[in-house]
Amino acid sequence: MSAVLNAMGTTAYIGIGANLGDAQANVQDAIARLRALPGCTVSAVSSLYRTAPIDSSGDDYINAVACLETELGAQALLQALQGIEQAHGRERPYHNAPRTLDLDLLLYGRQQINSPELTVPHPRMCERAFVIVPLLEIAGNIAIPGRVPARCFESAVAGQAITKL
Repeated sequence: MSAVLNAMGTTAYIGIGANLGDAQANVQDAIARLRALPGCTVSAVSSLYRTAPIDSSGDDYINAVACLETELGAQALLQALQGIEQAHGRERPYHNAPRTLDLDLLLYGRQQINSPELTVPHPRMCERAFVIVPLLEIAGNIAIPGRVPARCFESAVAGQAITKL
């Protein structure tokens, strides 16, 4: 398996969110761009959800989770996701700033990755209803590598407001 291509394919889950501009259109465009990524096939997309910002400010977010089968290595997939963010004018003026588009590599197969550029599973995914709820919608029995089934985190995020659109 090379750093760029994984000929066998890997199942990856991508968190999608936006709260600047036309957030819903930005999320839908991101899903279309994921579908067009070379070496990737989107196999499932959750419903869209509205959530209040957490550790941030600004308008409510529109969120979703997509599942894709990819031949890209984790780092190459991350770079492709960042390219989609840049196409939407993503800026990072400060931590958790409002954003036109945010794409997070939540899970990459059963791998646990901890590098300066990438941590998988995403370190805060189990603390966020905007990740756990849509993830469970498309992968109800998924387990978080190195942890427990994702369902175990539902009660921890139950107090966070989330509305299915």
